[in-house]
Amino acid sequence: METLNRIGLDEVKTGELANKLSDLLANYSVFYQNTRGFHWNIKGDKFFELHQKFQDLYNDLFVKIDDVAERILTLGFSPDHRFTAYVQQSQIKESSQVTDGNEAVGQILEAFKILLTKQREIMHLAEETGDEGTNALMSDYIREQEKSVWMYSAFLSRA
Repeated sequence: METLNRIGLDEVKTGELANKLSDLLANYSVFYQNTRGFHWNIKGDKFFELHQKFQDLYNDLFVKIDDVAERILTLGFSPDHRFTAYVQQSQIKESSQVTDGNEAVGQILEAFKILLTKQREIMHLAEETGDEGTNALMSDYIREQEKSVWMYSAFLSRA
């Protein structure tokens, strides 16, 4: 028999969603820190352009980290906040000190590919669960990030 949580969703399925969202949170957190490193350490002729783009990106990631953690809480679970756990769980790996803009953009594109794949999985599970809140959040992220992939890819094609 199905048991519903406080927002009317199946507890077992929301547990699965919370686990997938926790994994996403870990990946976002490592990506955020990598992007801050890119922002701080970038050098070269594209410095001004990339320095600002990386700042815009990490500010956006900061908001998404909070949104994902709050969604986990909304589903009735607790998000992990330990960076050691994030590093162990994340498919996105910590970046070394990157100063080359093209290399940083390449790593950003790889991180987006990982995030987009995970978010599509979450969106599919959210749809099966009837969780419109998580579904809408993932849909918004996917739309934004697909455009970012196009833009960062265009930057690399002219480099």
